[in-house]
Amino acid sequence: MSRRIKSALALLAGNAIGLLLASLLLSGFAIKPISFIVVVIVFTVIQVIAEPLILKIGEKNMPALKGGIALVVTFVGLLATDLITSGLTVGGISNLLAATLLVWLGALIASVVLPIYVFKELREPKK
Repeated sequence: MSRRIKSALALLAGNAIGLLLASLLLSGFAIKPISFIVVVIVFTVIQVIAEPLILKIGEKNMPALKGGIALVVTFVGLLATDLITSGLTVGGISNLLAATLLVWLGALIASVVLPIYVFKELREPKK
C-alpha cells in the first residue's frame, strides 16, 4: 500500500475516533450509526479542501490565526458536514464548539498514536 493511501487511512481513522469521542461525550451531538462512514468521509473531504483555503486566508489577513488553523478547519468541517449530511446532528453552538475541541483532540491523538502502532511507514521521512 502506498504512503499516500496509508496517510489518507490514518486521517480517516483519526477523524472517526474524534467524531466517536464527541458523540460519546456530548449529549445532543449524534451520528446515526448507519451514516457514520459517510459522515467521516464527508467531514474528512471538507477538511482536506478547506485547510489550504483557510490557511491562505489566515496567512494573508490574520497571521495570528496560523497556530489555530487545525481548530478552525475542524470547526468549519463540522459545521459543513452538519449542513450537508443528515447523519450528523451537532445540537447547538455550545456542542459545536465543544465538539470542535474533542474532534480535534481525538484526531490529534490518533495522528500521533496510529503512525507508531499501525502505520509505521508514516513515521519515517519521505524519500
